[in-house]
This record gives sequence, structure tokens and C-alpha cells, in this order.
Amino acid sequence: MSEIPLWILLALIAFLVLMSAFFSGSETSMMAINRYRLKHLVKEKNKSAKRVSRLLERTDRLLGVILIGNNFTHTLSTALATVVAIRLWSDSAVLAVTVFMTIIMIIFAEVMPKTIAALKPESIAFPASYLLKPLSKLLSPLITLVSFVSNNVTKMMGINLDNTDKDELKPEELRTLLQTSGVPKRQEEMLMGIFDMDYLSVNDVMIPKNEIIGIDLNDEIEEILKQLQIIDFTYIPCYEDSIDNIQGFLSLNKKADFLGNKIQSKENLKAELREPLFVPENTPLYKQLANFQSSGRRVGLIVDEYGDIEGIITLRAILEIIVGEITTESIEKMDIMPQADGTYLIEGNVMVREVNRRLEWELPTEGPKTLSGLILEEVQTIPDTNIGLTIGGYRIETVLIKDNVIKLAKIKKVEELNELDEEQE
Repeated sequence: MSEIPLWILLALIAFLVLMSAFFSGSETSMMAINRYRLKHLVKEKNKSAKRVSRLLERTDRLLGVILIGNNFTHTLSTALATVVAIRLWSDSAVLAVTVFMTIIMIIFAEVMPKTIAALKPESIAFPASYLLKPLSKLLSPLITLVSFVSNNVTKMMGINLDNTDKDELKPEELRTLLQTSGVPKRQEEMLMGIFDMDYLSVNDVMIPKNEIIGIDLNDEIEEILKQLQIIDFTYIPCYEDSIDNIQGFLSLNKKADFLGNKIQSKENLKAELREPLFVPENTPLYKQLANFQSSGRRVGLIVDEYGDIEGIITLRAILEIIVGEITTESIEKMDIMPQADGTYLIEGNVMVREVNRRLEWELPTEGPKTLSGLILEEVQTIPDTNIGLTIGGYRIETVLIKDNVIKLAKIKKVEELNELDEEQE
């Protein structure tokens, strides 16, 4: 060592610090790289991505080559710095040089490269793989020994390396990933709608029984024809006496055929009806979508365990969960009306889930489906006069009660009320 020029020793120390920085940055970038983007780049036949992916298949060997290289450069650079210190000063300078090299290595060989690698993992990992791959082959015997000892000690600690978690996202994790991915809002809402189908049933999007509009086949033919001209549903329910006795659905095409016939009689109308498809209540939406697809139907009757009709479910209603409301109307819905004082007047027959979606609220959806049902379940009775109550973080005041249901209610977030009080104070 005494024969080696001083400037060569200094240059070698600088090179070793750079190599240590390379190994430190490589370790962080390889561990921080987005595995899902990496899989995408592999499918796109990106050569660097393929190389990094192969290295990550054996994490123990990858960490082995990185840590061997990092520790070797650390140790050698410190040893050379000690030699330089002794040549320039004396043995008393060894401690000072050790402290100095520790600071240098922490800053330039650890913190700085790892910070950069964490911020830009692909930019570091892809170029680093060019050197790490041949190094892993060159140091294969040593890496094998290190991995063997390390893996066996790990197994002795009760950790099974064969049961490591796979790179699979759970639905909840994927939802969070979508919300933070920067996907355009419209596309995000559509994708989130697909996930919502796993948690929703046909009862959440049905047309309730009391809102079903149809044609009574017991009416006079003139009255039936008049109603057919007014009702513009794609599928019109036709019943006898009451909605509980639905005989079938009249499609838009069949309606046109019937109205175009010269002979317009009830018998001809009944001949155009299609038998209803019965759907058990609480059927998951995704299952009902599959049922519609397999049966070629577009509408069904939701029935409870006793066979009583609960409401109507349509394919359109299910699709609106994904793509949003499908309508040709330009008139804005007035079932949720904002007020000047920050409250909302909401009709009682509006679905709780619809209120949450449109106002970004979190009213409970586990029980009743409509706002009226939610209020009545909370008070456990049908109130004679208007009342006020709090459900979750929402203050609710009934405005109109009629026919044993809440027709209109005023709602506001309790949190918002508290914030206003604090501002006034």
C-alpha cells in the first residue's frame, strides 16, 4: 500500500463510495418499483422490465448480490481511508477518519441514493439491472451460500418462505388504488360502479311497488289505448285489478305492433305480453346481470319469500350503477333540493344509496332502502306530527307525513352544523 500513489488511493476511495451508492440505490429502487406497472411493461416486451422482473423472482439472491457488493465497498473504502490517514498523519488519526468516512457513507452512499431511488425507482432499477444480472452470475457461489444459510435460519424462526403473499390486490385495495391513480373522474366512477355491484342487491336499485306505473287490463279498451299513448316505458307492466296480479310486460316493439293493428282488443293485447321473470329479493346485482344476459330478458319482478311483489328491476337500472344515469330528459331531478341554509329537502321515496351518491354522504345503507324507511325504522313508529332526529352524523326533520310514509324530509350534516357554530363563536 505504501508504494501506491496517494491520488490513486483517493480516487479508489471515491470510486468505492460511488459503487456503494449504486448498490444502496439499486436495493431501494428494486424494492420500491411498482410491481403492477412492471408486469404491464413486461407484457409490452420492455427488455429492461423483463430483466428486473427476472431478478425480482428470487428476492433473496437479488438482495444477496446487492448486500455483498455494498458491504464489500463499505469495508474496503474505510480500510483505504485508514491507510491514507496513517500515511498523511499518524495512527492517532484513525478514529477521526473512521468518523469522517461514516458521515460520508451515510450521506453520499446511503441517504442520498436511497432517497433518489425511492422517488424514481424505474430510472434507477432499469439501468442497475444491466450490472446486477452479470454480478449475480459472477458471485453465484457466494450468493448461494449466503442465501442457503439465511433461508435456513429464517425457517428455524418459524417463517415459511413458500407462503409469501403473492402480488394480488384485494377488491378494497384495488378501490383505493383507483381512487389515487389519477384516472379521469368519469372513468373512475364507472369502475367504482362495477365494484359496487358486489355489495348491492336488486332491492337497492328496484322501482318500489308503490311507484310502479302500469296498465290495468280490466279497464275499458279505450282507457287502455289512452294510457298506452301516455306511458313511454320500454317495458310496461300489465296487471288485473292490482299490481300484485301482473300478467306480463308489454315491450316497446310489441306496443307499436299492437297500436298498428286494425283490431285493437284486450285479447290481442294479452297475446303481445311476455310472461314476467321473477327475481328473489336480495339477489346480488352481479348475479341478476348474469341472469338477464342468459335469459335474454331486460326486466323482472322482485318477490319476497312469500311470493309477494316488492318492486321491479330492469337491466337499465343495473347498467346505471356502472355508467351513471341513462336519460334523455333535460329537466333536472327535483327529488333532492338544496336550500339556502345549507340543508336539503329530500323526498322520502328516494333511495338512501342515491342520496349518498349524489351528495357524497354516508347515511346507513344496511337496513331500509328508502329515506322514509330509514326514518321510520329509527323511530320505531309512524309519527303523528313532524319530528326531528339524528341518524349517524345527519340531522333529519320530517316535513310531510302522509299515508303512513315520510313524503318529505329536511336533512343536514351534523358536522356542518358544528362547524358553523364554531365559526360564529
